[in-house]
Amino acid sequence: MFGIGAVAAWIADAARDRPRFVFGLAGPPGSGKSTVAARLADELGAVVVPMDGFHLDNTELDRLGLSDVKGAPETFDADGFVRLVEQLTHTTEPVLAPSFDRLTDRTVDGAITVDPDDHIVIVEGNYLLLEPPPWAALRELFDRTGYLDVDDATRFERLVARHVSHGRSPEDAREFVRTSDEANAVIVAATRHRADVVIDPTLP
Repeated sequence: MFGIGAVAAWIADAARDRPRFVFGLAGPPGSGKSTVAARLADELGAVVVPMDGFHLDNTELDRLGLSDVKGAPETFDADGFVRLVEQLTHTTEPVLAPSFDRLTDRTVDGAITVDPDDHIVIVEGNYLLLEPPPWAALRELFDRTGYLDVDDATRFERLVARHVSHGRSPEDAREFVRTSDEANAVIVAATRHRADVVIDPTLP
């Protein structure tokens, strides 16, 4: 395993001779992907694009009967996400990407601009290493990938605190984490072996 500083140095070296370097950072819910991506971006002068911007809208989840499993692979616009990563990899034009506002539980269209001179782009999300299509196309689009490895107890408590901060009771939060988030974590953990590097955020 490697720490954040070591991974940043590894990315910087690999990106040196490329006009655009796209790094995919995967990890289960609550592993701290957003925090680690931000730290890597600070060290590398990179821009971060989160997969969470491709959550299906809550009204669409209601229509599909998927509201209770929000965060599962089928609750994302996977095709749209793959198309965005293709743009990040191949285009020489500015790319607009959505973000996700956890306070309002909504995506924000066009919230992130990736300019042509943004040399390193860090894409972070749960399902970057999944093998079923259309997710499988992502691995060939990333220049390198990393998997964020955090102990399950820490992840669980982070997720409970997150859901409580968004209005759930502690009891409801624990039940949601146990039945929904942890089911998704199992899916993500099965992709760990597909990453180019495994990251331990407690290491330098």
